[in-house]
Amino acid sequence: MADWYKSWPPPHDSIEHMTTDIKAAEQFVYANARLLDRRRLEHLTGAGTADAVVEALRAYQNDDGGFGHALEPDMRAPGSEPAATLLALETLVEAGATKDPLIDGAAEWLASAAAPDGTLPQMMATGAGYPHAPFINPGGPTFLTYALAGALWRTEARPDWLDRATTWAWTELESLEAPHTYTVVFALRFLDAVPDADRAGAVLDSLRPLLDDAGCMPVPGGVEGEQVTPLALSPEPGSRSRTLFTGEQVAADLDRLQREQLDDGGWDFDFLHWSPGQALDWRGSFTVSNLRQLEQHGRISFSLTTSARRSPPPAEP
Repeated sequence: MADWYKSWPPPHDSIEHMTTDIKAAEQFVYANARLLDRRRLEHLTGAGTADAVVEALRAYQNDDGGFGHALEPDMRAPGSEPAATLLALETLVEAGATKDPLIDGAAEWLASAAAPDGTLPQMMATGAGYPHAPFINPGGPTFLTYALAGALWRTEARPDWLDRATTWAWTELESLEAPHTYTVVFALRFLDAVPDADRAGAVLDSLRPLLDDAGCMPVPGGVEGEQVTPLALSPEPGSRSRTLFTGEQVAADLDRLQREQLDDGGWDFDFLHWSPGQALDWRGSFTVSNLRQLEQHGRISFSLTTSARRSPPPAEP
């Protein structure tokens, strides 16, 4: 497990040049990651298409329109789950497939599974009999609703459920008191996407005091030193939530991200590793997501690597 948090904030002024071994990261993904994350990598580097990402994602969708089958690695149940459906929607947005029919199926499931106020639980009762992370239980907090609504606002879909969820989200956000860290994480996804920019900006201003000097938030009840950093809170350059952070905070977090690449080429994560399958699935997912963030922020360029070719990288001899 990475231990960057033990010396946070990083000695940014002493870092002259940060590098990322892109080829090693690609090799890690091809050696260890799920097909979906391999397709995400190929789309990111120009070696594959959005259609290939969608096709890989399709295998996780159930007949009811929701997504399951351990798409979200902390929940291993085959049945549809809010967290898995969120990850599916965010993957489709990442691929630019914002009109794909998979979204309509997901929206129908969300409407059928939601409470009257539009909220969804952290985990469905049907998942209780399957392996899942010990920090997740059936029911649980409704904070995924923020991110699910945010993800749908970034697509072309406008189901009736979205209006209910958005009304709930505004009511909650405008009366928040001492929110949990992950409430803030998912709320920011909503605030970055919902159309009312002025209203979102007012809520963002109310969240600013929750951040420490490095722009981080600790995770109560997490593993020792676990915290959420600026890039996890606001992953997209130019987003509304990015106004919560200084350029120096973002730069320091990018330095940290580059520094944390492991010898095997991949990245680890700092929350609980509770099964080998969960850990490897998340590592593959995070490795692709981290490469994407580094590319979006100008820290790496795939045009200068073997990834620029329209084929996967060759295996090491």
